[in-house]
Amino acid sequence: MSSSVVQAEVEDSSQAPLPHRKRSWSLVAGSIMTVTVVIVGVVAFFWTPYSADLVGYGPRLGGPSADFWLGTDRLGRDLFSQFMGGATSAILVAISTIAIAGLLGIILGVAAAATTWWLDVAVSKGIDIMIAFPTLLLAMLIVAVRGASFSSAVIAIGISGAAVIARVTRINVSRVLREDYIRAARISGTSWWRILLIHVLPNIAPMLVVQLTLLAGSSILAEASLSYLGLGAPPPAPSWGRMLLEAQSTVAVQPWGAIAPGLAIAWTVLGLNLLGDGIREYRDPTIGGA
Repeated sequence: MSSSVVQAEVEDSSQAPLPHRKRSWSLVAGSIMTVTVVIVGVVAFFWTPYSADLVGYGPRLGGPSADFWLGTDRLGRDLFSQFMGGATSAILVAISTIAIAGLLGIILGVAAAATTWWLDVAVSKGIDIMIAFPTLLLAMLIVAVRGASFSSAVIAIGISGAAVIARVTRINVSRVLREDYIRAARISGTSWWRILLIHVLPNIAPMLVVQLTLLAGSSILAEASLSYLGLGAPPPAPSWGRMLLEAQSTVAVQPWGAIAPGLAIAWTVLGLNLLGDGIREYRDPTIGGA
């Protein structure tokens, strides 16, 4: 069999027609919820009613009004401006975490699946250890070295997420490498780099997109938890987690200081989880749909 014929078979196998897609209500709902948060975060990057750290501009622990839509905190700061700024921070956390976890996880996963067995064993054991290692404990170690900051929280969350992405990448790359069209490509003399870039990564990309979307939601929740414990970005950087921390002592007088960020965290995480599930349903018509 000539190399041109083998190459044609490889292309035909890797470009098989996709099955009929079903409408995924999870995808629709998750997209709407996620886009809402993104819009608020982008707007807050350029404009907020007041500066999020402007102390004493309004009455202390004031209720919702025409000037302060969610009221003010114990320092007279506008809660709605802090709420909007928290959306910007959440978006930055999700993007930064996805970048770190995606880069490290994909490199480790591909290296484990496509190279020597001893590297596969070593990476797999390392992945198991990192997955078992609590994110909060890792964050405490990083904060002890670098100090409490936005970057420290993102690094901790990103490294924890990289272990999950590496495991998913390794499993799926190993599966793809056993396909007949990959064997045909190797017989035809196609280099490993070309096989990975042209055939392997495009085939595992949908699953990685799902995992990274779910990771974005968990990273926002993790950052809020770290900020609540005082391990996140220090003031005046806005954060939904720190809003909860500062509101816990005055929740009886000014409940919106806790209600607004709590609902925002739940809305954002739920939206990203629905988005991830919707993408998975869209890629696999046998799951869910309507």
